[in-house]
Amino acid sequence: MTILYVLLALLMLGVLIMIHEFGHFAAARLCGIEVKEFSIGFGKQIWGRMGKRGTQFSLRLIPLGGYCMFYGDTDDDPKGEKQDDPRNYNKTAVWKRMLVTIAGPAMNAVLGFVLAVILMAGYGAEADTPFLHSVDEGLPAYEAGMRAGDVFVRIGDVELTDATAQDVSNAIGAYGEGEQIPVTILRDGQEMDFVITPYYNEEAGRYMIGITIQQGAKKLPFRRVIPEAWNLTADSAVAIVKALGKLVTTGEGLDQSAGPVGIVSMVAQETRTGGLPVYLQLAMFISVNLGLMNLLPIPGLDGSRLIFLAIEGIRGKPVNQNVEAMIHLAGYALLLGLMVFFTFQDVRRLFGG
Repeated sequence: MTILYVLLALLMLGVLIMIHEFGHFAAARLCGIEVKEFSIGFGKQIWGRMGKRGTQFSLRLIPLGGYCMFYGDTDDDPKGEKQDDPRNYNKTAVWKRMLVTIAGPAMNAVLGFVLAVILMAGYGAEADTPFLHSVDEGLPAYEAGMRAGDVFVRIGDVELTDATAQDVSNAIGAYGEGEQIPVTILRDGQEMDFVITPYYNEEAGRYMIGITIQQGAKKLPFRRVIPEAWNLTADSAVAIVKALGKLVTTGEGLDQSAGPVGIVSMVAQETRTGGLPVYLQLAMFISVNLGLMNLLPIPGLDGSRLIFLAIEGIRGKPVNQNVEAMIHLAGYALLLGLMVFFTFQDVRRLFGG
């Protein structure tokens, strides 16, 4: 079973990378730019097929990345010796190349949002505070206007932020016979107040208001799926940006950062514990993270390529291709070094070091 979860984690990373590279590929095709090779993974080719339009599709041995190579770009022609090739990427309008570059991270953002929609539609939103799972028609809570999905905010003077379902039940039970219970709930982002008079249930032998309380994932009405999915995606992006800011400025979180081995291990463990909804949530978060990370101005990443394209657009001519190739090569070396460092950390954690 452990192998199964590791394979699921590897499949997730492969799909996220493929979607990223497909963004570059699809945008290039739309812009009329020829693609030399579309590859998932690095290293030795283990499968390949030549497409009808001259694109080499490859699956390579090391599934820790991928690339979309264009004719005449710095990866294909680091010394700038293929300038006469009519398919040369650098002869394409700057705005088209910028669109192709942005399309990869954009596809990861789109995929993250799609996964969030699936998560919200299939499993609902996580509610830190208990909410109403059901409200019995004809009984006091229903007659007062409360409905399934309402999230408890307070009962009387008792604040219910980060409370448990038992806390809510205790707060309701604290009111005696004939006492009116003031309840504040959250519905569609707005607080609403109700006053409920409980009834005495002979069978249960206690006063009740006709509700079932639940905590955890909350099913959403159809109209709330898209807004909640958007909120989840946006909140994930904000959390990633804040974490990156702290990592760069103070080094906070460096000891918790992980490389490919750590990510695969974490996804496998969390999926084994939480099942499909956790797997989808992790895929959503990692996809958004992959898109944002690629926009960082680090040589070799999409963010760096955008900077070179912006310089070309301002100057009216490209940066010397040899210089750009050397900068990207230095970036690749840096990224490889970081990958080795984090992989070492990951392995050490796995063995309890």
